[in-house]
Amino acid sequence: MIRTVVADDQAVVRTGFVNLLSTQDDITVVGEAEDGEQAVRVAAGTRPDLVLLDIRMPRMNGIEAAREILAASDGTTKVLMLTTFGLDEYVYDALAAGAGGFLLKDATFAELLHAVRVVARGEALLSPEITKRLIGEFVSSRASRPPARGTDELTAREEEVLVLIAKGLSNAEIAVRLTITDHTVKTHINRLFAKLGLRDRAQAVITAYELGLVRPGGPGA
Repeated sequence: MIRTVVADDQAVVRTGFVNLLSTQDDITVVGEAEDGEQAVRVAAGTRPDLVLLDIRMPRMNGIEAAREILAASDGTTKVLMLTTFGLDEYVYDALAAGAGGFLLKDATFAELLHAVRVVARGEALLSPEITKRLIGEFVSSRASRPPARGTDELTAREEEVLVLIAKGLSNAEIAVRLTITDHTVKTHINRLFAKLGLRDRAQAVITAYELGLVRPGGPGA
């Protein structure tokens, strides 16, 4: 069962998400919040598997709330950000804060359920082209900022795996591409995550762009 909290300052939107999620046998809504501060309190009290956070909320925005929720949960709670605009200026910051992905508020019911289940599993919602394009655009806009870290500590294979993650490939697809086992892929991912201080695949994608391993709009990007 995916225990979920929905946080949005628009009551109609929040109620709509709650009602839709409540129709599913594998999802239960354990709390609601109308601003970021309340979202942090509700998450602390309910310890949900997933929090749907509107990026733009009063008192505390979704990004700040995400940071606090993720820090307090020690990785047990995942965050899926909600946004109205496909090119929301905060999307990059939301992913960098540790959110597992983002969802447009006008997404279809099927897209909502898919996003909730994917992010709750601990995976990043990075397959849709819009997500990869957004990450590319936001990272490109910060290209003048020197990277905080390099890839010197990575092996050639680990760097190759990082590039494939950034291109949206799943573990199984990476295994096929590199002709290695799924277990070996997971080992490489765990090691490169540890070396670069990454929390999840979303941050891995951002790092690959920042380091210039993948170019916005480039082949496979």
